[in-house]
Amino acid sequence: MAAYDTDVHSSRKKLQDDDSVSSGDENVERGNWSSKLDFLLSCLGYAVGLGNVWRFPYLCYRNGGGAFFIPYCIALAFLGVPIFLLELGIGQYSSSGPSTCWKFSPIFTGIGYGMFIVSALVAIYYNMIIAWALFYLFSSFTSELPWNSCGDWSTNLCYDNVKILNSSWETCNGNNRWGGKWELNATQGICYATGMLNKKEGVRAYLQPEKAQKYFPRTLPSQEYFDYYVTGSGYSSGYSDLGGVRWQLALCYLLAFICVILALSKSIKSSGKVVYFTATFPYVVLVILLIRGLMLDGMEEGIKFYITPDLSRLSDAQVWKDAAVQIFFSLSASWGGLIALASYNRFHNDLIRDTLIVAFGNCLTSVFAGFVIFSYLGYLAQYMGMPVDEVAKSGPSLTFVVYPFAVTKMPLSPLWAILFFVMLITLGVDSEFVLVETVITSLTDRFPKLRKYKLFTVMAACCIFFLLGLTLTTDGGIYMLEIMDTYSGGWSILFIAIFECISVGWIYGVFRFLDDIKLMTGNTFCACYPFIIFKYWWMLCWCFFTPLLAAVIMVFSWVDYTGMDNGKEYDVYADLMGWGMTLVTIVCIIGTAIYVICKSGGNIKKAIKPSIEWGPALVKHRREAEYHTKRYTTDFVIDPWGLETVTPNDVQLQDGKRGIDNEGYSNIKV
Repeated sequence: MAAYDTDVHSSRKKLQDDDSVSSGDENVERGNWSSKLDFLLSCLGYAVGLGNVWRFPYLCYRNGGGAFFIPYCIALAFLGVPIFLLELGIGQYSSSGPSTCWKFSPIFTGIGYGMFIVSALVAIYYNMIIAWALFYLFSSFTSELPWNSCGDWSTNLCYDNVKILNSSWETCNGNNRWGGKWELNATQGICYATGMLNKKEGVRAYLQPEKAQKYFPRTLPSQEYFDYYVTGSGYSSGYSDLGGVRWQLALCYLLAFICVILALSKSIKSSGKVVYFTATFPYVVLVILLIRGLMLDGMEEGIKFYITPDLSRLSDAQVWKDAAVQIFFSLSASWGGLIALASYNRFHNDLIRDTLIVAFGNCLTSVFAGFVIFSYLGYLAQYMGMPVDEVAKSGPSLTFVVYPFAVTKMPLSPLWAILFFVMLITLGVDSEFVLVETVITSLTDRFPKLRKYKLFTVMAACCIFFLLGLTLTTDGGIYMLEIMDTYSGGWSILFIAIFECISVGWIYGVFRFLDDIKLMTGNTFCACYPFIIFKYWWMLCWCFFTPLLAAVIMVFSWVDYTGMDNGKEYDVYADLMGWGMTLVTIVCIIGTAIYVICKSGGNIKKAIKPSIEWGPALVKHRREAEYHTKRYTTDFVIDPWGLETVTPNDVQLQDGKRGIDNEGYSNIKV
């Protein structure tokens, strides 16, 4: 059957005007982005997060420096971009969030529920990291940064508290500048307080610093500030020793959720404007910080370490695994947020263009941030007399320990600290907005009556998240955060990605899905490139390359799995708790599939068949989709809701052209 519009007026308007110039919302019930830029910046802000600043640089110097770019780019092409486009396509075509967009194959509805759970779990602990940044920001409004030196919160091993003796004339028995009478352990080269020999808390001075560092190394003031003053983790023995709530941190955590509520108070209309600042400001700060970093002594050693390739590392499977995982998680694919964001697009939006801009923009941001971070690492390595690869031990230490200490050695240190932590906050809140919006979109799509009470729904969700996350504000909260970070967004995400590819590539039909995308973008993307250029590439990725690569990553993760049980901060119950978070997502996917099959009377064919409502949300777009859809099924209904009464006599097909084969979006001739 031909595709047609309801009346002559709307037909002429459709042929003459692009949806980008029409005023008001195309989908009145759900709403749309105010402009294409709102959506693009929201996607960019969601994809570019805290991980771009610390995790990518950390993986680079752990995996061969510049050589890491090779597997990173390959993973981008085979894994990142295909999943990104797949999710934008599903969301935009159906105008549905992650909980209701699976009508093309109801047996996979559990994927949406899994995304809902993952986004909720990550939203709880991700906002805690933003709360840490808020805490540091408030602490930076001072003439001297509090972590500049060891304060009353520090231990005896804090950098300034350990005396360094001149072994040529000073001794531990009182013949020293401080007049201290201590006990000497000659093997260690350490002076201990009387009666506390060989005890960590008894260390008072180093007689031979090179030897002493191997036994009880000094810690940076910024490290102890983070451990004892900010998080309180230094007072906790592990996740089972939570202690009390730290009220300053709890208030910062509450403030972080208040920001989320304000940004989402008017749904995408408000958050779409907030991202104009939060998505662009980090780039301004990164440029400023890079210029300052290039003026520091020792910066060349840091950058040299960052970009010098060690090609021998390419033979290590761990390097390829890290590259694939980093691409996967840096683009925030399979979390549900991309589907939620795209569901508010107008139907005819160039999602291929948006995919390429965001995917490559995100990766270039990671590379650029690496130059910024390593310029400061080089400076700090020279200051401390250490190799660059020993300055930072992990990603979080780059963010809240190494850089904060580096700025204390710079002129106007409070200014640089303020800029850095404002940048961290703006990087984080974009991702947090979308995580919470994913949850809200899932709820409002499943229960449409909640759309009238959007503000109260957002407030209720944030209040629940805040209460559940209060354990993260305790002394042992950082250990709980580590458990959530390790398990809530790990294997479950890979599991979701594999099933996404199977559902689209093998069950719904990859060629039908490509036709759906072509209907939305037209015969070209990015204004000039023929759609067919990448058509078969997407097909191969969704059907073969992407799910296989995700499966390989999962297998490698299982082979290398050791668990968090170390007999100290974590025990076997920590792993059990983490596996519970992972299994909830997997059970949702498998359990929902079983439920749908049972509801279909055990008929699997019926369970995988598109429902009568599958397709564009608006009748006028369903008419456009009718022609190419009829090539795959005869069950497609233009108006399953009975909203309009139409006849095929309103319009007629242009001669020799049908449906998506036309240059325009619908073949209509008045």
